[in-house]
Amino acid sequence: MRTFLFNEIIFGPVNSRRLGISLGINLLPAGFKLCTFNCLYCECGWTHDSKDIHKAFPPRKIVYDFLEQKLRLLKVHKYSIDTITFAGNGEPTLHPEFAGIIGDAIQIRNTHYPGVKIAVLSNASTIRKEEIFQALKKIESNILKLDSGKEETIRLLNNPKNDFNLHETIKYLTRFNGDFILQTMFVRGNYQGKIIDNTTTEEIEAWLEALKIIHPKLVMVYTFARLTPHNELSKVPVHDLNIIADKVKKININVQVFG
Repeated sequence: MRTFLFNEIIFGPVNSRRLGISLGINLLPAGFKLCTFNCLYCECGWTHDSKDIHKAFPPRKIVYDFLEQKLRLLKVHKYSIDTITFAGNGEPTLHPEFAGIIGDAIQIRNTHYPGVKIAVLSNASTIRKEEIFQALKKIESNILKLDSGKEETIRLLNNPKNDFNLHETIKYLTRFNGDFILQTMFVRGNYQGKIIDNTTTEEIEAWLEALKIIHPKLVMVYTFARLTPHNELSKVPVHDLNIIADKVKKININVQVFG
């Protein structure tokens, strides 16, 4: 199916179902997906071999200038925004100057839009790096992915391209002491002759056990809203997402549902 990529560093503001009116920042090469995962549902399409990339990340100074100019212009026109969101063409924390850029964004935000949250949408694959961990601790909406409590499901659904280890990921997530938002994409379908369904009783039980350990301040339960690169996936009905959310509430964790 057709998916899309960003060709700009700053995009929007756009209406986000999870983040309100969001000004997006793409720290990845324009028009090219770069990620440590190759998720079957990713709206940006398939992840290509990064060794084939000859395009540069946007320099920190350019990101600073573009964001400062955009926020200054929005302020002049009295445009209301809720969130400044690092997302874009893959995994934003892969930018070699990510930590410094987060510091810049906080400074610029405090100058022009002090009430606005800064969000990062990450698959949590780089949080073992101390500079990434410390940068994510500084923002209001540190949104990290965990699509299953079973490693074999993550390998099938997310196709991690690095040395993924679920036990290690959970260990590093606990370092935030609950001060982060966990996002889980629920899907059903088939891939390479295998059934994909992270909503089964066995899956949900394993996922809830992981939640009990890492205990995030909020869990975002959702299914895909846009076209996916793999065409044998089905959305999970809101009714089923609400049943999952009720189980999260029973372990005393806040949860939001986005169908």
